[in-house]
Amino acid sequence: MDQAELKAVFDRQAAGYAAQQQKIAPVHEGLYFQLQWLLADLPQTARILCVGLGAGAELAYLAHRFPHWQFTAVEPSGAMLEVCRQRAEQEGFISRCTFYQGYVESLPDVGPQDAATCFMVSQFILDPSLRSQFFAGIAARLKPTGILVSADLCSDLASTEYQVLLKAWVSMLQGAKAPADAIERTHSAWQKDVAILPPEAVKALIRRGGFDAPVQFYQAGLVHAWFAARSAGAV
Repeated sequence: MDQAELKAVFDRQAAGYAAQQQKIAPVHEGLYFQLQWLLADLPQTARILCVGLGAGAELAYLAHRFPHWQFTAVEPSGAMLEVCRQRAEQEGFISRCTFYQGYVESLPDVGPQDAATCFMVSQFILDPSLRSQFFAGIAARLKPTGILVSADLCSDLASTEYQVLLKAWVSMLQGAKAPADAIERTHSAWQKDVAILPPEAVKALIRRGGFDAPVQFYQAGLVHAWFAARSAGAV
């Protein structure tokens, strides 16, 4: 699935995306809860880059807990970005947000950011070299001391562990025991459109993108999350 096709998928899902994600809210809430403490030492007036943020759940979470932070929201789906914008307006933090429809590599100069979030985004970049370039684009927009918090679906597809986690994931999404073919259909779709890699492979891609050794701080099923500081030599 290329960028245009992926954007079209998220455009179609935008209206009901938040409700859909609510079905697996505990997975993301655990991630956001730890995110809050990982970033707690940033300056009171920190600037946060949120990449591919969909409907803006992580932005809203941080905006409520850090009332002086400024946010740059980058999302290719115009429909998703509008949902995010509406949420920011309804919840009272829109004055601290700047919204850009597009990709991180085409982001205009918004000044160096203290940190970046990137949740469930890089997994859609199938080419490993392009995936590292994606992380490099984020590193280039961070301060020398900037940090990245990234999360993606992650596993060794050839492992027994993956089969166990996949079955649990599909059952969770459906809220009940999944039909036998649902697991195979999900696996087939992921093989085509999602670059699910072993944790060490994802860490290596992040490092090649200009970050120090990533530290995994969270896992819920197939979702893995890492914390990494920008490398001193990153351009």
